[in-house]
Amino acid sequence: MTLTKSHIAESVRNNTELSKAESSETLESLLEIMEVTLSSNEDILISGFGKFFVKEKKERKGRSPQTGEDMTLRNRRVVAFKLSGKLKDKLNITQ
Repeated sequence: MTLTKSHIAESVRNNTELSKAESSETLESLLEIMEVTLSSNEDILISGFGKFFVKEKKERKGRSPQTGEDMTLRNRRVVAFKLSGKLKDKLNITQ
C-alpha cells in the first residue's frame, strides 16, 4: 500500500489531539516548508530518518522511449534522499 497525504494526515490526527482539518493544515505547512527549503538549495536533515538534498545532474545523452531516437537530456536539479544509519539498520534487520 502506498502512503498518501491523506493517510499521513489521518495518522497525525490519530496520534494527537488535532482535528482532521488541523492535521491536514499541519501536514500542508510542513510540506510547504520542505518545498521552500529545497528550492532555496538547502538541505533538510531529520535525525534518525535521513537527509533530503538537491543534486545537480549534468547534461547527458539519452534515448526517447517512444521513438528510440537519440537525444540530449539537459542539466537539471533533482531532490535526492539519503537514509540515516538508524533507519538503514531498521530496514536491513534479518529475521
